[in-house]
Amino acid sequence: MTEQPTALRGNVTDRANDPAFIYFPTNYRWSMGLLLCLSAAPSGGAEIDEINRIGRALKDKVGDDNAWLEEWARMGDIVEARGRDAEKKGHKLTAAGCLMRAAHYYQIGERFLQHGPRSAAIYKKAVKSFADGATMLNRPRIESVEVPYGDKTLPALFVHPAPEAAGGKPAPAMVFFDGFDITKEIQYFKGVPELAARGIACLIVDGPGNGESVRFRNLPLIAETEKYGTAAYEYLASRKEVDPKRIGVMAISLGGYYAPRAASLEPRYACCIAWGAQWDYYETWRHRFELLDSGKLPSLSVPPEHLMWVFGVKTRDAAMKILEGFRLDGIVQKMRCPFLLVHGEGDEQIPLAVAQKCFDAVGSKQKLLKVFTREEGGFHHCQVDNVTIGTNFMWNWAADVLKPGT
Repeated sequence: MTEQPTALRGNVTDRANDPAFIYFPTNYRWSMGLLLCLSAAPSGGAEIDEINRIGRALKDKVGDDNAWLEEWARMGDIVEARGRDAEKKGHKLTAAGCLMRAAHYYQIGERFLQHGPRSAAIYKKAVKSFADGATMLNRPRIESVEVPYGDKTLPALFVHPAPEAAGGKPAPAMVFFDGFDITKEIQYFKGVPELAARGIACLIVDGPGNGESVRFRNLPLIAETEKYGTAAYEYLASRKEVDPKRIGVMAISLGGYYAPRAASLEPRYACCIAWGAQWDYYETWRHRFELLDSGKLPSLSVPPEHLMWVFGVKTRDAAMKILEGFRLDGIVQKMRCPFLLVHGEGDEQIPLAVAQKCFDAVGSKQKLLKVFTREEGGFHHCQVDNVTIGTNFMWNWAADVLKPGT
């Protein structure tokens, strides 16, 4: 089943007439970065005035990623200081909101420059600020946890379901993996409080190649997502609050590869959501490098060097060799659980035709492709222009499939 417009128009690149809030019209990456943060406002991850102040300070510095880092870090410091002051005065909810929002600003600033001591220090501040704030938040309840993974562990956040929605019974849960350049803290602000309010627990995981795992634990990105997909499933199944028969998996952006592969090869998953499609990530990057070599700039959310960094390699050739394993053909045909694929009509990073290829190949009998159009909003990459239109659709679908409270 497909919910989509009758005409698939492909990528939308007319930014002058883009109805979305494009703060830096000449720089796709910066505009998407600011939208990424702004889209977190409904879940407490951004304050519109603070974002506007950052954007105004950067208007004459477009493309300077060091300036980007410093402006976001400056605002992060201001907001964190408010949180620490509130904490000292015993105002825990105010402190929680400020500290967690500051963490989000730090990580939005850091994401273009992951390789040096300054960015590493900012990232560590973000993790601590979020964790400190989370301990003071009573709804939803958030735990920082470690997921056993071979002889190592993966850092994760376990977000408890709302007790009244769970009905006092073991709750369903979703594993939520990151994308190419996202983190568990950023993911939390992508509607996870609203998922928990529906009675569905959520385990947000920094898998290999993401977040703390790649920065501080020497865990590069791997093609075999079922390895950590199984680890995350078994962690959740071991918790008394969770019903092991109602655990789903989802992921965002490049996670449109992670989650479908994991659900196809780990049959215990009860459902799968791909928040943004993938199909052949090798071909995606072959085309991107072709554009770069011809002097053109592909629509990327982070600098192209990020690819080598997440793989822990030094050269493009080495990265492309690893990417040969990042293909879903021959894998998703094995999927049997209910499957939802959500994509934006105007996604400039991954064309809509890619979503159709993946959807057509998935072997599940119960599957749905939801395409958000330019007219309704949410038509950019992973609904970054209107995140709640995407999360409401996904969380409602998950609730219908996993049936919290029963």
